[in-house]
Amino acid sequence: PDAMLRALRRRWDAYKYRFVPWLALNLHRKRRTLRYVPESSQDKIISDEDVFETLLRIFKALFINDFSRQAHILALLPEIRCKYLELLTVEQKQSKVNSCNYQSQHVFSPEEVLFNTLGFSITRDRSSLVCAGTGVFVTKGFVPKGTVVSMYPGTVYRKHEPIFFQSLGNPFIFRCIDGVLIDGNDKGLSRSVYRSCSRRDHLGPFQMSDESWLTAALQNPLAVGQYVNNCSHEKAANVCYQEFDVPGYFPVELKQYLPNVVYSHDIESHLRCVVLVTLRDVKQGEELFSNYYTVVR
Repeated sequence: PDAMLRALRRRWDAYKYRFVPWLALNLHRKRRTLRYVPESSQDKIISDEDVFETLLRIFKALFINDFSRQAHILALLPEIRCKYLELLTVEQKQSKVNSCNYQSQHVFSPEEVLFNTLGFSITRDRSSLVCAGTGVFVTKGFVPKGTVVSMYPGTVYRKHEPIFFQSLGNPFIFRCIDGVLIDGNDKGLSRSVYRSCSRRDHLGPFQMSDESWLTAALQNPLAVGQYVNNCSHEKAANVCYQEFDVPGYFPVELKQYLPNVVYSHDIESHLRCVVLVTLRDVKQGEELFSNYYTVVR
C-alpha cells in the first residue's frame, strides 16, 4: 500500500500543474510553478518561419506519398494538381536513380516519410522513467538542435470556453502563454469533442484537421507530443514547447495533417498549434523529455 501511495504521489506531482480544476483552486498559492510568461516575454527557440517551412516539408511529402487518395481534392484544384504532379515526377526520378528496385507505385509508411524527409522517425513506447507510462522516442536517425521533432495534438480552447468536464482526471491539457488550452487526451469525452469539431469543419472534400492521432494509425507521424514526459533530476529536458499560430496562407490541401482543431468555430482566428523543438542534438534511441514550466527566455 505504501509503495502504491508513493507512486500515486509521484504521478500527481508530475501532472498537477496541468490539471485545470487544481489550477483554478491553487493559482493564488503557487503561481510561480505554472507555465506563466509575462506578455512582454518571448518563448521561441526557432522562428515561426522555420516552423512553417518544416511543417510544409513533411506535410507535402505525406501528401505526395498518399497521392492516389487525394484525387477528389486535386480535381477541384487543377493548378495545385499540376504542381504536385511535377513534384511527384521529380521524386520518382530521384528514387529511380537511388534504388535498383525502384517501384513507381510504392507507398511508404508515414514514419518512413518522416525519416526520408527530415532524417529521423519517432514513436510512442514505454517510458524509461518509472511510473511514467508512455513516452516518445527517436527510433531512427538523428535530430539536430533547433528542429521541430513533434507536435502537440488536441482541441484548442480559448479562455472563456468550457473545458471543466474534459479536464477531470485529464493529464493532457497544455496551457499556452496567453491562457489558451489544448486538450491532448485521445480518450473519453476529449476524444468525442475533437472528432465532433473536426467533422464540423469539413469543407466538402477538404479536411481541415487530422483525426488519425486518436488512433494507432497516424497519418501525421509528428502528432505524439502529448506523450512526451516531463524531465527529472536524472533525465534533463532535450525538447521544449513552442507555440505557433497557423497563418491564413497555409495550403488548404495540407490542413488534413494538422492535429489541432478549435472548439468554437471562428474564421477570424488563427489555429493555435504547439510544436516541440530540440534543445540539443538527439540521437537514435533517446527518449524525448520536456520541461512543462520553464520559459525559454
